[in-house]
Amino acid sequence: MFRETTRAFRSNRRRSLKAILTLPALARVLLPGALLFLAAQAGAQVDPLPSWNEGAAKRAIIAFVKDTTEKSGPKFVPPEERIATFDQDGTLWVEHPMYAQLMYCLARVPAVVKAKPALAKAEPFKTVLSGNREAMAKLTEQDLVKIAAATLSGMSVDEFSAEVKKWLETAKDPRWRRPYTELTYLPMQEVLQYLRANGYMTYIVTGGGQDFVRVYSEQVYGIPPEQVVGTSGATNFSYDKRGKPVLTKEPKLLLNDDHAGKPEGIHLMIGRRPYAAFGNSIGDQQMLEYTMAGNGTRLAVLVLHDDAKREYAYGPAQGLPASKIGTFTQALYDQAKTQGWTVISMKDDWKRVFAWEQ
Repeated sequence: MFRETTRAFRSNRRRSLKAILTLPALARVLLPGALLFLAAQAGAQVDPLPSWNEGAAKRAIIAFVKDTTEKSGPKFVPPEERIATFDQDGTLWVEHPMYAQLMYCLARVPAVVKAKPALAKAEPFKTVLSGNREAMAKLTEQDLVKIAAATLSGMSVDEFSAEVKKWLETAKDPRWRRPYTELTYLPMQEVLQYLRANGYMTYIVTGGGQDFVRVYSEQVYGIPPEQVVGTSGATNFSYDKRGKPVLTKEPKLLLNDDHAGKPEGIHLMIGRRPYAAFGNSIGDQQMLEYTMAGNGTRLAVLVLHDDAKREYAYGPAQGLPASKIGTFTQALYDQAKTQGWTVISMKDDWKRVFAWEQ
C-alpha cells in the first residue's frame, strides 16, 4: 500500500510539473533554479546545464554537485559548508577589450575634471579628455590607478551607487552594442543556478571594485551584495549639513582582491574555505589553490577564452594571443592539467555563450 501511494504521489508530481512547464506565462516567471528544484522533486531527469556540450568539463561539474550533495555518500558536504566562489571579469562576463569598471572610470573623467579644472592639463586625464584611443591604449598601470582613485572616491557610497546604476543603464559594449549587464555567459549563469538549487551559496570574488559590482550583482547574477568580495577602498564616517550620517569613499586601498588577495579576502569576508572555485586567469590562481588545499572533494575550474568568433581568444596558453587583460599563461594551464583542475574551452564546451544568441 505504501509503495502504491508513493508511486501515485510521484506520478502526480510529474504531471503537475508537466502542466506547469506547458504554461508559458508561468514558466517565464519561475527561475531556472526553481524549475530544477521542481524537477528534482518530481523525479524528472532535467539537464541542469543545457547550454553546455557534453564533455569532461560538464561531467566534472555535475559529478561534483552530485557527490557533495548525496547525503548517504562518502563525499557529502553539509549545507552550511557549501561555498562556491566565482571570479567575475572573464569568468562570469566579458572582460575584453577593457574591464567594464575601467570603462566607467574613463567615462567619469570629464565630470571629475569639471569639479577640479586643474586636472585638465595633467596626465593621464589630459589624454583621456583628448579622446585619442591609441594614446589611451598606451596608458600605464600607474596611470589607470590614478584615474581609478580620482573617479571612484570623493563621494558618498550612496552617490557612487547611484552614479554606477545610471551609467549601466545607458553604457554599451563597443562590439555588440549591448549593455554590459547583458554580456554575461549563459553557461556560467546555469552553473550558478545549478549550485544554488543544490544548496550552495555562490559568491563573487573579484579583483574589481567591491562597491561597483555590488550595484548590479543581485539583478544580474542573483548574488546579493553581501556575497560580493572585491577590491575595497576606505570609507569615512561623518555627518552632512543636515546631520545625516554618511559614508564617504576615500582614495585609500584596504584590500587588493587579486592574486593572493583573493584567499585573503575570502577568509576576511566569508570565513569558510570554498569547496568550488571558478576563474579564468593568473589572478585567480591562488584562489583555486586555496580551495583545492581543503579536505574532501573540491572543484577548481578555469575558463579558457579560445573562441574569437563568438567572443574573444586570448591566453597565451595553448598558443593563443597574449593579453594583459585576463592573462592565462601556459604555466597556469599546465598546473591545471597536472593538479586535476577543470579547464573549460569556450569554443568546445559551450553551445551558446550569451542568452541573446540565436
